Amino acid sequence: MRALTGTRRLARLVLRRDRVRLAIWILGTPLLGYALAGSVAGVYPDEAARQGYATTSASSLVARAFNGPIAGTDLGAVVVAETYVTLALIVALVSTFAVTRHTRQDEETGRAELLGASVVGRYAPLTAALLVVVAANVLAAALLALAFAGAGLPLAGSVAGTAAVGGVGVAFTAIAAVTAQLSVTARGANALAAAAVGLAFVLRAAGDVLGEQSAGGTRVASAWPSWLSPLGWGNQVRAFEGERWWVLALPVALLIAGVTSAYALAERRDQGAGLVAPRRGPASATARLLSPVGLAWRMQRGTLLGWAVGVAVLGLSMGVAGDEFNAMIEQNPAAAEAINAMGGGANLIDAYLTAMLGLFALTIGAYVVQALLRVRGDESDGVLEAALATAVSRSRWLGTQVLAATVGALALLLIAGLTTGLGYGLVTGDPLGEAAALAGAALLRLPALLVVAGVVTALFGLLPRWSVVLSWTALLVFLLLGQLGAVLELPQAALNLSPYTHVPAVPAVDPAVLPLVLLAGVAAVFLAAGVAAFRHRDVPS
Repeated sequence: MRALTGTRRLARLVLRRDRVRLAIWILGTPLLGYALAGSVAGVYPDEAARQGYATTSASSLVARAFNGPIAGTDLGAVVVAETYVTLALIVALVSTFAVTRHTRQDEETGRAELLGASVVGRYAPLTAALLVVVAANVLAAALLALAFAGAGLPLAGSVAGTAAVGGVGVAFTAIAAVTAQLSVTARGANALAAAAVGLAFVLRAAGDVLGEQSAGGTRVASAWPSWLSPLGWGNQVRAFEGERWWVLALPVALLIAGVTSAYALAERRDQGAGLVAPRRGPASATARLLSPVGLAWRMQRGTLLGWAVGVAVLGLSMGVAGDEFNAMIEQNPAAAEAINAMGGGANLIDAYLTAMLGLFALTIGAYVVQALLRVRGDESDGVLEAALATAVSRSRWLGTQVLAATVGALALLLIAGLTTGLGYGLVTGDPLGEAAALAGAALLRLPALLVVAGVVTALFGLLPRWSVVLSWTALLVFLLLGQLGAVLELPQAALNLSPYTHVPAVPAVDPAVLPLVLLAGVAAVFLAAGVAAFRHRDVPS
């Protein structure tokens, strides 16, 4: 039997298992890209507007760090500057999670051992996962190119820009193949891959901040750290501005190196084991782990700490950049109008701060989904069945998980408001006052996150097999409606489907109590439906 025997059949199995996820990924990426490209074209419709954007972006260190370098005043260059980092981060994370799910997670659950008992080569499971994920990246990039071209951008630049996005997915597919060999758990492999994404973002940001602005002031040449980052490679393609096609060979080279390394590492370990030995825990558990609350905290604290650090750093950065962004959007009426649409106020800086708090609330919604979907993982792994065999009711167990996710979301909102206010206050001279004001404004977003928690809980109780896909899909819909709906001028009936739409846009406007009470009521209905359905359905063993 050869090492790749059974690869084709396993690839078909991966396609069968992930058919819904792949469809959302492959179709959702170009749809999101088309919406973003259309909104950017509306905000910067003429050469004068794009000239102002390019000049301010090239001179702003914050804009370079978060959006990347600008490559001229062409509409396509502005679209790339506004959309590349967002799309690249999405495909990077989706690619790593997909590879881990069909490699390390299969080993962790014992599925790989069952497959290995048949006529399957040692490298077949990893190769099948890589083939499917790479093909998904290529197909999503091709459709994204058509979407950009459909939005009125030149075809050559569209292909180059979207190939750069697909190249990021391919590069992190290779990185995930290696991390899957290192960690003994899927959670650990995903954490290592996510850390690689974070490091790549930092290197790219450092290279762009240290880059040189052109004599005309509308272009930035990145410094050497960007070349160390797969995220930075995409910017170096220079789509819509003298495309450098040879840069696209770098992700391919990394893929070859990563796959070769993963094969070599797979030879050095046993089935189900990892090259990094798991840390040995204490011989006996502490008393607090005997309760569902203590166990939920123990399982969530590492994830919550990572989220807290990320939110704090980003919040402080966004607060410090408040005055700079205010100056940027004041020079562009169309950009100011877009910020006002997202923030809901006439005062530009208040609208900016409101928009930032809204983005934090949407981001923290991802934490809520991630935390609550752990219950589905526990059910699939058999952990839930063991927990329910003790003197713990279903309602208490699920309610504890919801409580832990809600408290974590509350803490993250508080951190987001405090750090954003502190950063802005350091610029204005009133750090304590701004921190207190924005902390209160951030906490007003909690009812919307309760609705997110309620939706996930209801899906877990009513449709457990589909809960993972539908939960992330719901959050993506909330993202598109809550943040881009007003910019895209969608009908109000569509905007009302997002709970974030109903949150008062504080500090841009005065707070209102009724919408928050209604959101809390909707959340209670969803939570009650989820708990009731969970109490009456089977728990697979």
